[in-house]
Amino acid sequence: MHLADILFTQGFGTRRVCAGLIEQGLVGVYRDGSVQADVAYAQSAPDLQTEGLRFQVQGVDWAYHARAYVLLNKPAGYECSHKPGAWPSVYTLLPSALRLRPNKNAIQGVQAVGRLDQDTTGALLLSDDGQFIHRLSSPKHHVPKLYQVICKHPVDATQVAKLLDGVVLDDSPKPVRAAACAQTGELALDLTLTEGKYHQVKRMLAAVGNRVEGLHRARIGSLDLGGLPSGQWRWLSAPELAMLHTGQVAQG
Repeated sequence: MHLADILFTQGFGTRRVCAGLIEQGLVGVYRDGSVQADVAYAQSAPDLQTEGLRFQVQGVDWAYHARAYVLLNKPAGYECSHKPGAWPSVYTLLPSALRLRPNKNAIQGVQAVGRLDQDTTGALLLSDDGQFIHRLSSPKHHVPKLYQVICKHPVDATQVAKLLDGVVLDDSPKPVRAAACAQTGELALDLTLTEGKYHQVKRMLAAVGNRVEGLHRARIGSLDLGGLPSGQWRWLSAPELAMLHTGQVAQG
């Protein structure tokens, strides 16, 4: 594949823009184990193999990914929308190449796998793979998500039991149950859900007579944030992606 076409697939602009970046010497390619990106090679390179390809665009290092699968540690004060209302978009935390990756659908770039409220923090997956997004978002696949909840009022055993037995929400004829629930402090819970209804954690806590004061998604299946700082993102590793694709993530 020609380098300009490769840059285009990675979201660095139209093919004409990408060709211009190469001609202006703003793109370098790492090759043969080199620690320095070679601009001259990028300008004269024939078709390139994409596997393991690394390059640099205007000083930014990049590795080729046929599909984008990333994990973001969402901070509070951001909306999971391309057209946010009162708060900035979570997509502004990502580099423009991820936001502009070409897509067959009407919307460009990566999309959030489900949403977190603007005041909720923690693990958020994003991808440009529609099947991946659908599978991990669908309640049919029962992907568990662990939330760390800070409550307004003290938590008691009765509330924990009700959350496990199921509570009725106004938009669900069937009781909504927590897959797991454990009190971790006087005002704190670890709550695991396999669905993603609107404001679900907040409404479930309200249904048992409490109120959410702080909410953090710590894990999606067996995938956690590790040491990823708030507001930062990273590519999923090959083993992590393999777990997500094979469904092992649902064992978390």
